[in-house]
Amino acid sequence: MKLFQSLYLKTKTMIEIVDYRPEHQPYFEKMNSDWIRVHFDLEPFDIYVLQNPEEAIINKGGAILMALYNGEVAGTVGLRKLDATTFEFTKMTVDVNFRRKGIAEALCYASFDKAAELGAASVILYSNTVQAAAIKLYEKIGFKHLEVENTVYKRANVKMVMELSEVRKPSHQ
Repeated sequence: MKLFQSLYLKTKTMIEIVDYRPEHQPYFEKMNSDWIRVHFDLEPFDIYVLQNPEEAIINKGGAILMALYNGEVAGTVGLRKLDATTFEFTKMTVDVNFRRKGIAEALCYASFDKAAELGAASVILYSNTVQAAAIKLYEKIGFKHLEVENTVYKRANVKMVMELSEVRKPSHQ
């Protein structure tokens, strides 16, 4: 059984993770633009990805997952293919109206399943220390810190990796 399905069955939440469809683009763009603008400026690469998610992520071998909560779009995460076995965990956010319901953790585990399906051995992410709650979640799940080369996002001062062979089951199972 996939990790997310197991999490879903154990917690009996109303979270459903689905593959991105073109009608999700406005949600993908708005949710991500909103969270980025809280602390940062949208960078040119952000704008490109948010306005063209199929071209920037999906058509290049990646994926985008959408979280639904009681049928409403509540969150999203992208997996941008960097090479044959490495994907960037990117544009992960949960709408402010749906936070603290386990959606971010569900998106993480579902993204690991999807990355493995796509042939990934590892998933990396970039973040910033102002996102302390997100970093704490990533550490809890098992992401490990790496040195930041800071060539992707100006705002990034944190880089982490998850080796998919080391994914642990959710702690509340």
